[in-house]
Amino acid sequence: MPKPKPLAWPCVAMAAMAALSLASPLRGQSFSGSAEVVEVEIPVQVTRDGQPVKGLTAADFEVSDGRRKLPVAGFRVVDLAAPAGAPRGVAPPAGRRQFLLLFDLAFSEPKGVVAAREAARGLVLRGIRPGDLVGVATYSAQRGPQILLGLTSDRRQVDAALDSLGMVRDERASDPLRLVMARAAGGGGAQGGQTAERPKETIVAGDDALLAALGTQQGNLSRESNRSAQKAAVTALTRAYADLAHRLGSLPGRKQVVYFSEGFDGSVLTGGPRAGASPGSGSLGADADLQNQEAMQRDRANQEVYLSDSQESFGSSESLNGLERMLEEFRRADCVIQAVDVGGLRAGADSQGKGKDTLLAMARGTGGELFERSNDLAGALSALLERTSVTYVLAVQGEAAKPGAWHKLKVELKDAPRGTRVAYRAGYYEPKPFGQLNPLERLFDASARLMGGAEAGAVPGAVLAAPFRAAGVSGAEGDKAYVPVLIEADGPALLGANSTATGSLPVEVYAYALDASGGIQDYFFQSLGLDLAKAGPMLRQGGLRFFGHLELPPGEYSVRTLVRNGASGAFSLRAASLTVPDFGKGAALLPPLFPDPAASRWMVVREAPRGTLAQAEYPFMARRQPFVPSSRPALEAGKEAPMALVGYGLGAGDLKAAAQVLDAAGKEVPGGQVRVIQREAAAAGEPDRLIAAFRPPSLPPGEYVLRITLSGAAGPVGASSAPFVVAGAH
Repeated sequence: MPKPKPLAWPCVAMAAMAALSLASPLRGQSFSGSAEVVEVEIPVQVTRDGQPVKGLTAADFEVSDGRRKLPVAGFRVVDLAAPAGAPRGVAPPAGRRQFLLLFDLAFSEPKGVVAAREAARGLVLRGIRPGDLVGVATYSAQRGPQILLGLTSDRRQVDAALDSLGMVRDERASDPLRLVMARAAGGGGAQGGQTAERPKETIVAGDDALLAALGTQQGNLSRESNRSAQKAAVTALTRAYADLAHRLGSLPGRKQVVYFSEGFDGSVLTGGPRAGASPGSGSLGADADLQNQEAMQRDRANQEVYLSDSQESFGSSESLNGLERMLEEFRRADCVIQAVDVGGLRAGADSQGKGKDTLLAMARGTGGELFERSNDLAGALSALLERTSVTYVLAVQGEAAKPGAWHKLKVELKDAPRGTRVAYRAGYYEPKPFGQLNPLERLFDASARLMGGAEAGAVPGAVLAAPFRAAGVSGAEGDKAYVPVLIEADGPALLGANSTATGSLPVEVYAYALDASGGIQDYFFQSLGLDLAKAGPMLRQGGLRFFGHLELPPGEYSVRTLVRNGASGAFSLRAASLTVPDFGKGAALLPPLFPDPAASRWMVVREAPRGTLAQAEYPFMARRQPFVPSSRPALEAGKEAPMALVGYGLGAGDLKAAAQVLDAAGKEVPGGQVRVIQREAAAAGEPDRLIAAFRPPSLPPGEYVLRITLSGAAGPVGASSAPFVVAGAH
């Protein structure tokens, strides 16, 4: 990674200026970590007669780890069909629906892959809900499994990933978490994450490009190669998928793997002729996925039914070890394979391939279904989408004595009526130390946290994002605001066991801006290597303060940031709501800003230059002097604190300010005074700046929100709010 650039902006704190040179490029590190306790979240789906059962409570469930009963310590209900306006809150990661679109390029004809891509696009457009997460992956004989796009809520990124099938992803230019294939272009606002129906000519051009990229050699692999080469290719596939499934196990929640393939001839596993007949047409039935998943979760005794069925097509179970190991990894990872026979998707095709038996076995072995001769995947999967619309998330206390050890789980519904089906994760792995995670597991860990939305982490932190009108930018980019993002992470907690160490500390900084539809409008990432011999004292007395920026069109956003110790895995995940106004339409008031009196205690690093607005001027100014705002202002009850108010189009004349204080429950707290001390004359194109002071009322320690309303002679001209804490709160 490039070395962070010195801060070009002026800064009040000279110590912070000196600290900027302390970050160095990330070098190889020795990693270590430990886990003593673990909370296990179990997503559970209950159906009867093919419909989700609603209204259950924690008392309705029993959870067992072997013979040991596990008390249900936490309980959440995620109902995707809840009426509009019903309180939803932030869904836990384990409760969100996740779809991985996996394209088999090795055992599929190129024309079948083309048809599969359009079927997948239709599924995303018409079947999957806005809150669902979707990822895209491929498998090829040359490169093995590739995650093109991690699980994201941004449908536009899914569209871009589908367009890139058959191509090699450029890892150097991509988002390290693989949540973004291409940055948003132009406006987008609240609809930025949506994709739309494409013109026919665009589809044709894309199909031609995909056919050229795939060629014909991959589709011929299972048909023209000799038996030995076919068997080697199947062995490579099952091993690769077993490894992929194991990695997917680090993602919380159930993963629906929509597997696009023509399958492979099962007879290559035995070296003999293909036995048995075709598994027949259609899927396994409306309740088949839950019935089979329930059976697979009842240990080896019930799995013998599956093996017995498979022997009719493949021969002895000994030859199925590789396939069965793969399926076991999928079950343990809480992955359900929904197999789509791409041979039946081609126009006019009536697939009679030899691979349908293996596709059926893969689906049946994980509790899924086989879909064939249906280009309308949204319609074909409608029953599945309905059954999975309600998820109960049970939290239990698991063991953490043997990292990597597997524990089988059993979830039962008390007094369940006849015909009730319960689907749940088969078990859990005891967490491994962060240092033992491979790069893909670390990627999944970070991306799942950022897409989850809830604040978390043992490292205290805060984030401030404020929109400023971009100056001197024309064209489509001129509609975007310059949004500085100030991220703070507590130094001692970030250091952890490295508090007295020397050498280089790896730190990762991520920030993503998600619009109202889940689209990622912009992001930044930086990997730091902090020289502890120089940076250690500042980190121990304060912490890390990182200055980055986003470039965003008007709209409502959730800005999510993650700061992670690359050695121990200790992290701070924070989220802030952000409104980017349309500066060309009326007045706009930014959130109130409180200068940090202890700015010199922090180690300050600015992002490496990026984006159209990389050379923007330092925005936080008062009385023509720069200041460092606090991301989490800590105020004293009854004591006046200086405050800066920044806005656009506030009009001429004197302005008055009124304060409103809300507690954590959103209830107004009486009292609180604000006064405007000075209004600075604004040059052309510059924002209006006011020097003010705020005196909070007598408040107990805790978290609050300050809402400021500015008024002129003609009435209110702008309002904004910002969180703060009263000193003494932890």
